[in-house]
Amino acid sequence: MKTTIALLLAGAAAAPMAMAQDAAPITEFRIGLLGGENAQDRLASNECLKGYAEEALGVPVSLFAPADYNGVIQGLLGGTLDMAWLGASSYAAVYVDNPDAVEPVLVKTNLDGSFTYHSIGIARADSGVASLADMEGKRFGFGDPNSTSGYLIPLVEIPAQGYSMVPGEYFGDVVFTGGHEQTILAVANGDVDAGVTWADGLGDWAEGYNSGALRKAADAGLVDMNDLVEIWRSEPIPEGPVVLRKDLPAEVKATMTDLVRNLVTTDQECAYGVAAGETAGFSPVTHDAYETIIAIREAEIAAN
Repeated sequence: MKTTIALLLAGAAAAPMAMAQDAAPITEFRIGLLGGENAQDRLASNECLKGYAEEALGVPVSLFAPADYNGVIQGLLGGTLDMAWLGASSYAAVYVDNPDAVEPVLVKTNLDGSFTYHSIGIARADSGVASLADMEGKRFGFGDPNSTSGYLIPLVEIPAQGYSMVPGEYFGDVVFTGGHEQTILAVANGDVDAGVTWADGLGDWAEGYNSGALRKAADAGLVDMNDLVEIWRSEPIPEGPVVLRKDLPAEVKATMTDLVRNLVTTDQECAYGVAAGETAGFSPVTHDAYETIIAIREAEIAAN
């Protein structure tokens, strides 16, 4: 490690931890990685976090990168995962199913100090599609049913702007691609005429903005941003929380919260990978920040 874990935790001991009396000591720690890019890249981006966590907790740490968002959601609900960085909609899905499963502790902060991002509609620059008004009869791609920016927010905001999300009513078809990276590639390859993904909306378009799925795709060389255009942008969305399994020992929760909160000052390169781009760090957050998203999620469930 570039910096000792003692510095990372500002003096916290790195030896195997004396756990709180009200919870059994842990023998392992399992981190779920939400979908959005291919599993290999997700694992590589978070390998540094795994190493820091092992040193801090004194137990083996595993990274899990399921094929879809639901894999992480079910892992948290079933107690087979201890930590994850969720989107707001995925947190809402966990909370609606079991309010006692996890607790939000941190949220990613943008370089301007904000805690929000956007659902960004994209199309090929040579497609002739410059806005949703150009999408009549065309194929629109969405990421995952449990994605906030890749489905839930567009499901609310796009119809409110006069464009039905029912396949065939305005768009020729509405399809799921499987995730953010898949949506970006589907647009770039012409498999869909447009799609939605996530970005903080700050910085340069040519770099994929400062953080988000577009930045990760541009960094990986999967797309040239000059070949794409932005055709739609949602209202600001609250960044999803880093959550911890609620019944973990208190010292484990405190240690992992401190580790992630201090990561940007300890190892900026590691923080860049974990946060999907440029970040000012992670800041404390509580459940209250997600009550609106939870209400939207509950309304969607009731409607179906």
